[in-house]
Amino acid sequence: MSTFETYRDAFPNARLTRKDNGVLEVALHTGGGKLVFNGHTHEQFVALFHEIGEDRDNRVVILTGTGDAFMDTIEPEGFDFFSPRGYDKILREGRKVLSNILDIEVPMIAALNGPVLLHSEYALLTDIVLATPETVFQDKPHFEFGIVPGDGVHVLWPHVIGSIRRRYFLLTRQVLDAATARDYGVVNEIVPADRLLARAHEIADGIAALPPLTSRYTRIALTQPLRRLVDEGVGHGLALEGISAAEVARSMAAQG
Repeated sequence: MSTFETYRDAFPNARLTRKDNGVLEVALHTGGGKLVFNGHTHEQFVALFHEIGEDRDNRVVILTGTGDAFMDTIEPEGFDFFSPRGYDKILREGRKVLSNILDIEVPMIAALNGPVLLHSEYALLTDIVLATPETVFQDKPHFEFGIVPGDGVHVLWPHVIGSIRRRYFLLTRQVLDAATARDYGVVNEIVPADRLLARAHEIADGIAALPPLTSRYTRIALTQPLRRLVDEGVGHGLALEGISAAEVARSMAAQG
């Protein structure tokens, strides 16, 4: 079992603060500004969500970003898509990070402070989603890199918005604004940016006042269908993503 003191300062890309009532705020960042996602954060977040889930003193988790985006920038540093062992690491971490989010057995709130252009599946695994008027959703990097969007978006988006809408969203790299996302059922509330975290904490404080086992087991009950989707679909999706990455590598080598 984890204790907050053992992991509070352990993650360079996550600022963790917890109130006396057990509401944990997790702000993803790079150097205090908006997060730049790369292979190192991919690995780091596996351990981050594991530690959060192992800490029984957490009562509610608020997941948010820093600056003007939740997650809109990715760099290739730390990733090896083009060798079997390198992609094995990506596949293993990609499966584990989602299962570790689901293993957080307390309610989760996503406070999306701006664009979500990659790893929107993190938000879809939370229980309540708040957005600002500036929040937009898109699956941007997969097709830009020429690879299959198989890291979880392919199974979680249809669960939320339906199969036809999901296929259009992924295949056309559709940009969903906050209002459309709310209409589609992705977002619960649209809140002004300067009120976003206050609203998240207001909701979290109400949940934290419930009996601990009630809130914990409610999260477990509500996420069971998501766990089945992740277990059944993410490994297969990531394998397909890896095959497409190998083809990109072959084409790059031929051009070089």
